[in-house]
Amino acid sequence: MLRLINSNFITMNPAEEYMLNQPEPYRSILLHVQSIIEMTITEVDLKFKYRIPFYYIEGKPFCYLNQSKDYVDVGFWHAAHLSNNLEYLTTDGRKMMKSLRYTTLEDINDSILISILKEAYLVRNEKFYKN
Repeated sequence: MLRLINSNFITMNPAEEYMLNQPEPYRSILLHVQSIIEMTITEVDLKFKYRIPFYYIEGKPFCYLNQSKDYVDVGFWHAAHLSNNLEYLTTDGRKMMKSLRYTTLEDINDSILISILKEAYLVRNEKFYKN
């Protein structure tokens, strides 16, 4: 999103700038995932936290997007509480975080992404750790 400042300069949201500055195919993956997230969970607020695009709901972390190595990670903050589609989520040595990983745009199954987003939304008010 471009913002007009002092009627002279236009600035871009740093999170969107991060996505646009990634090489292909990662830029296309990030932009596609961004559109799915924002169409599915309309109350998300895109911020630039921890040097990556991070979605928040009501001031609380929800999910993040990160281009790392040769993939894009879509990480879920309350992943410990997710129970559906676990076969598509990876922990990759992390104790609490789970993520979807995409190396190509064709890897993205919109139905699975939407299903996980909806479940993550339902558990968004749970504690980070699962007791």
